[in-house]
Amino acid sequence: MGGTGAGGARRGRRYDPERRTRILDAALDVIAEHGTAGTTHRTIAARADVPLGSVTYHFASLADLLAQAFARYVELQSATFEKLFEDVATPEQFVEVVVDLVCGGPARHRSAVLGFELHLAALRDPGLRVLTQAWTWQSRAVLARFTGPDTAARLDALLEGMIMHALLAAEPESREATRAAIVQTLGPAHLEGDRHARARGI
Repeated sequence: MGGTGAGGARRGRRYDPERRTRILDAALDVIAEHGTAGTTHRTIAARADVPLGSVTYHFASLADLLAQAFARYVELQSATFEKLFEDVATPEQFVEVVVDLVCGGPARHRSAVLGFELHLAALRDPGLRVLTQAWTWQSRAVLARFTGPDTAARLDALLEGMIMHALLAAEPESREATRAAIVQTLGPAHLEGDRHARARGI
């Protein structure tokens, strides 16, 4: 009887359907704070508030855990990126959303850090490049709905560079300077087309 009760208790504690996702989210938190080089099974387990054995049970290796955490990041980030542009109706609104991506607050800072950690890891692990490529294609597809594919590719490259500079700069670039660089990349036709459309009442 006592053994059965103890076994039942252990089974009850083991049943945690959200544990795997919680471990992945904890891994992303640790990567954002310490980088992939400072990420271990122990730091992830502590952040997720789970036993160390639970981490090694769910993931075959630390490399496997990091790859799945980055895959979750790309999935979440792609959905967030798509949602940012849901209510955009004019080129001016589009520009302001893009400027916000560069001049964002703490939440954007965390996502940017994770993005660059993924790209750095992908330089050393070709297997992760599938994720970076998929993320690039998805992001450019969203941008291309407003700009066309060629301009979307240029804008995407500009954004990556500007976001990196924003993370590293001691003095952040002004919002006005950021906006000017984005408008220049888009070209005058982008905003002029909207002005003409509004003038015609479209």
